[in-house]
Order: sequence, then structure tokens, then C-alpha cells
Amino acid sequence: MNPRLTLATATRVLRQVRSDHRTLALLLVVPCVLIGLLAWIFQNTPVFDHIGAPLLGVFPFVVMFLVTSVTTLRERSTGTLERLLSTPLGKGDFLAGYALAFGALSVVQALVATAFAVWVCGLDVAGALWLLVVIAVADAVLGTALGLFFSAFARTEFQAVQFMPAVVLPQFLLCGLLIARDRLPDVLQAVSDVLPLSYAVDAMKTVTTSVDAGPDVAGDVAIVAGFIIGAIALGSLTLRRRTP
Repeated sequence: MNPRLTLATATRVLRQVRSDHRTLALLLVVPCVLIGLLAWIFQNTPVFDHIGAPLLGVFPFVVMFLVTSVTTLRERSTGTLERLLSTPLGKGDFLAGYALAFGALSVVQALVATAFAVWVCGLDVAGALWLLVVIAVADAVLGTALGLFFSAFARTEFQAVQFMPAVVLPQFLLCGLLIARDRLPDVLQAVSDVLPLSYAVDAMKTVTTSVDAGPDVAGDVAIVAGFIIGAIALGSLTLRRRTP
């Protein structure tokens, strides 16, 4: 990997996203709208404080997975990736550049969504607010990494979108948001233990319920980071120059 080429790729992706107002709205506005709708539905109840923080991580995860998988596939199907890889740019530089670009966007996304949830919607957070932002960023980068990986198995943008329910929905159902993971049947609990979103939701719940959440959150975030690195590494092995 060449740091200069990686940075150049990240800069190119950021320029493309900046000129795409619909994608910017999807990244920055949609999570806030969904969080606001959730707060409105459960106003004057403790439900929003219970599930608001976990969803603050789930929404960026879903959005980043969708945007990254479709954008990467578009680069391949239009022949852009093949032209880029005919230069000194390697697959690792390409994927790392994408991860860096969307990682930077996820920081902005997390700051905007967290600020909106806490100061506009009144989300109650027992732990440090910056931990909430860190976990939200990790969730968004996780969605980016998985989007990069699974985009290699799609031939059209429609197929890329179809991966979302296949990859995201099982994690949403088993992550402990709807029912505590220790109350799941043994088989489903074992599956939940190997899904990265489970640890992200655990970390979000810890921040909202514990004042001294740092040590527990650090372990969950480290596991999520391991999944991110693994997905990017596998993505570099499965990335194809063109869509056949």
C-alpha cells in the first residue's frame, strides 16, 4: 500500500460525494430524521432512552453499507476501477482510500446525529458523550467495510441493494435491540456472538446506562475494529476489476 495513493483515492471519493447532494442528504439528514421520528413516536415514555442510543449506531451502519456497496459497484461496472488499477494504484490502496473517505464522512455523520439525538431529541446518556460518538463512528466504518466486501459479489446496483436485508436484517434482529441476547435460544445466541453489530449495540447500551463505561466499551469497540480490518482485508482479495 502507498499512503500517497490511498490519500489521493480518498480525496477523489470525497469530491464525488460532495457533488452528490442526494448522497449527502442520505448520509447526514436521514439518520437525524429517523431518530427524530423515533423520539416523536415514543415521547413521554422511557422507550426512546432505551433504544435511541443503539439505533444511533444502527442507522449509520445501514446507511454506510448501502452507500458504499452501491458506489463501489458503480466504479467497477463503469470500468473506472479497471482504469485505476492499470495505474500504480493497488487494490489495498483503493479499499483503504474508500474506507478513509467514508470514515471521515462517518465522523461528521456521527457528530451531527449524536448532537441531534442528545440536544434536540433529549436522549439521556449516563456515560461520556464522546464515547457515544466513537461508537457511532465505529458502526459507520463497519458498514463501510462490509459494503466494500459484499459489493464484490454483486453484478448490478440492484443486487448490491439486495445484500442489505441479507446482511443487515439478521444482525438487527439478533443484536439485542429487540430482545436481550442472553434471552435468545442457544443457537441464535451463538450466532449473535459472531455478528459485529451485537457488540456495537452492547457498547451503545453500556454508554447510556453506566457512568464508568470506558473499559467495557473499549472491549466491544476493539471487536468491531477487528471485524472492520477483516472485512477490508477480505475485500482486497475478492475485489474484481470489472463486473462480468
